[in-house]
This record gives sequence, structure tokens and C-alpha cells, in this order.
Amino acid sequence: MRLEMDLLDEVNELTEADRTLLNDLLNLAAEMESVEEGSEVSVTIVSNERIREINREYRGKDAPTDVISFALEEEGEGEIAIVGENMPRVLGDIIISSAKAKEQAQEYKHSYARELGFLAVHGFLHLLGYDHMNKEDEAVMFSRQKEILDEFGLER
Repeated sequence: MRLEMDLLDEVNELTEADRTLLNDLLNLAAEMESVEEGSEVSVTIVSNERIREINREYRGKDAPTDVISFALEEEGEGEIAIVGENMPRVLGDIIISSAKAKEQAQEYKHSYARELGFLAVHGFLHLLGYDHMNKEDEAVMFSRQKEILDEFGLER
């Protein structure tokens, strides 16, 4: 396994199959993206209320969303890079609303597992610096998401 993953389920809804899916899928994504062995990522499954609080606090948007990522490698203003030998790469945190994932799975007429996997990969790619703020970046990110999900077998 390429990633050290800390998986927290604040809503106590993840099945063992969901946990395995997230672990295996994000490890495949890490491998496809050539992420260093032993890199660390945190995935937290939360309620709509909790993701709404996080969205309001960090993004100024008072509404629930499906996934939020916090890349720990991005240096904020006035922050200093941590440099050291033999330290694992800490990618950051992915926070997913289970309620939003269920809602969107129904809306898009695919499984909860497919939506959970999609959101995890989307958040993971954000941690690696992918974005979708303009059409060109969106095309690159969404194409890469599809490649990873297809390779894993989580097609729509």
C-alpha cells in the first residue's frame, strides 16, 4: 500500500466494503499519480450539518457541500515549509458528507459506492494540486478522475 490512510466515520455509516473501497481506490489513485510510498491522507465521513459548518468557516459558504479538501502541502501566507529527511509526505484531509453522497447517488442513478468513490478521488486530486477553476483545468481534472474511476471499475 502506497498510502497511510486515516479513515474516520463520524456518522457511523461506513460498511467494511465502503472502507475497503476507499482504501483500495485511493491507493490506486496514488499509484497512478506516482505519489510517494508512505504518504499520509485523512478521510473523514461527516453529516450534512458538519460539512455545512466547515464550508461556512473555511469557504464562507453557508450550505452543505459534498466534499471539501484541505491540502497540507499548500503554504498559506506567512507559513514556512517544513523540511526534513525521512518524513512522510502528508497530503491533507478529505471530508465527505455521507448524506450528500447518498442524495447525489440517487440523483445520478448510480450506487452509493460509485458516488463515495467519485468524491474521494475528487478530493484526493485536489490535495495533489488539481483544480477546476477554469475550463482547461476542469477538463484535465475531470478526465483524470474518470481515468482513475474507470481503471478501478467504478464507471457510471
